[in-house]
Amino acid sequence: MKISKKDARMWFQFFANLPEEEPLMPHQQEIALAAFAQIERAVNARDARLRAEIKGLKSLNDRTYYVGPDDHFPRGCKSCLLGNGLSAVRKTNKCNIECRFCYNYGELDCQPPIGEGLWEIGGTRFYEEDIDLLLSIQKKPTGIAYVYLEPFMEIEKYYGVIAKFHRAGVHQHMYTNGTLATEENLRALGEAGLDELRFNLGASDCADGVIEALALAKRFIPYVGIETPMTPDFWETFLPKKQKVLSTGLDFINCAELHLNPNNIDNYEGESLYFSRMGYISPIWSHEISLRLMKLADDEKWPVAVHDCSNRTKFARDLNLKAHEGGWFGASGYESEFPSTPYAAFLPVLQDDVLPFVEEEPLPYGYRPGDIVL
Repeated sequence: MKISKKDARMWFQFFANLPEEEPLMPHQQEIALAAFAQIERAVNARDARLRAEIKGLKSLNDRTYYVGPDDHFPRGCKSCLLGNGLSAVRKTNKCNIECRFCYNYGELDCQPPIGEGLWEIGGTRFYEEDIDLLLSIQKKPTGIAYVYLEPFMEIEKYYGVIAKFHRAGVHQHMYTNGTLATEENLRALGEAGLDELRFNLGASDCADGVIEALALAKRFIPYVGIETPMTPDFWETFLPKKQKVLSTGLDFINCAELHLNPNNIDNYEGESLYFSRMGYISPIWSHEISLRLMKLADDEKWPVAVHDCSNRTKFARDLNLKAHEGGWFGASGYESEFPSTPYAAFLPVLQDDVLPFVEEEPLPYGYRPGDIVL
């Protein structure tokens, strides 16, 4: 069913006014799914046109796209997309800033602690001394990532754990907003054996101090880059400082497609959204910004890898992870983060004529206004 934008808009206005606990009937579900498919098809067609403009576009085993030097492609992403997955190591439940794109927006002051002296790995709590036991029993991952929330809030607690995984030959990367990075703690991270540090440059609006920390990090840590959700705000603040950022000697820029959850979606009220494979919900401008940044990098031959960390890439990541876990054919952890579909959030894209549907056809009998929809 290639529903028209006009018909989809009419039906979604109806769906948006239904009580949240009231499920759609089968015919209504077909209409909703057809509309989501039409929106996604239009987004994919636009993205294909933008990718075609990038002359030096490369693929990593058809799992993601990037431009730039192959040897600068982030090792942590290779572990995620080609290795046996990426294990998250969680410790710090606090952050020193609040970003509107944060998955924990509005809840940063009430995130549950991991536990005094404890680390969460694979959903299990460990003391630092338990890590040797863990490594001696289970197959070590190709990579781990330190996440949740801002590790530099208590960075001194990380050095011993990093050293243990370093001795075991596990690639390690860490995320930070960079505002608390200093020469002292960056040197200590390098000495402990951290392989890769990723700065969320958008969290500080490309602050000069964080850009300087990028350059400083390169003195002590082998691989340093940027991983930031692609937003209009980032695009506007990054471009004037592009040369300053590139002069830091960073290795890569991960263009993360922003995806929304119940915590941060209200911050993007009125924006045009799409539903990627009925999984992640994202503003349609986010991936467009990624592709435009990649084209700029390719045209100007930046000496860094610029990686398209899109919803498609995350879909490939989850397929890869389940495959290495021994999951059944087609198994994936890629799914929606919303308990129920927020139909009202898709009205703006259905009211926007900027993104036309690729092909439309009239609704068949049983789906038109006045028909009985069951």
